[in-house]
Amino acid sequence: MNALLGFKKEQSQAFTPDGKRIPVTVIETGPCWVSQITEGGSYRNVQLAFGTAKHMNKAIAGHIKKAGIQEKPRFFRSFRLSTVSDLGDLTVGTEITVGDVFKPGDAIRVTGVSKGKGFAGVVKRHGFAGGPRTHGQSDRERAPGSIGQTTTPGRVYRGKRMAGRMGGERVMVRGLAVFAMNPDANTLTVKGLVPGGRNGLLIIQKE
Repeated sequence: MNALLGFKKEQSQAFTPDGKRIPVTVIETGPCWVSQITEGGSYRNVQLAFGTAKHMNKAIAGHIKKAGIQEKPRFFRSFRLSTVSDLGDLTVGTEITVGDVFKPGDAIRVTGVSKGKGFAGVVKRHGFAGGPRTHGQSDRERAPGSIGQTTTPGRVYRGKRMAGRMGGERVMVRGLAVFAMNPDANTLTVKGLVPGGRNGLLIIQKE
C-alpha cells in the first residue's frame, strides 16, 4: 500500500541537520483500515476507512461489520494499485499505520480541499494588475477591464478569467517529502505546506 488518509493539524517550521530552516506541516495519519478490496482485470482497488464518526447509518454499519472493523470510521477513499503484486498480504479488515507505509525521506504528494475564500474579484483571484487611478478612473482600480473581442467572434471565450468563487477546490501538491514521523502518536511531519484548514481531510500518497 502506498497511501494513507490523515488530518492536517498544524503548520510550523523545523531545522535540517545543517541548520537550514524549512516549513513543515504536521499531519495526524492513520490508523486506517482496509474496508473493501475490489478486483479488476489487472488491478485491485483498495478502499481505506479513516476517522471516527459520531453517527452511522445502517448501510455503512453493515459495510463495516462485513469488513470486520470494530471502529466507526468517518471517511472512505479508494486507491487503485497498478499491479496485483502491490496488494501484498493486505486483506479486508487489516489495520494500516503510518509506519507501515512511509519512512523519513519518502517523496510524497498530498491532496486536500483548499480553504474557501468566498466571492473574489479578479485582482485577488487571478492576480490582475487593475487600472490606473488617474484620468477619471478613480473608482475602477480593481476592475477587470474589457472581457470580449469585436465582431469576430462576437462573444466571450469560455474559461475567461473573471470574478467568482475562490478556493474550496480539490488541490494536489507535489514535490513534498516526509521530514519526520512518530508512529506512536500517528503523526507525519511533511516538508512543505499542504492545502486546506486545520482538521481537514488529506490524502497522502507516495510519488
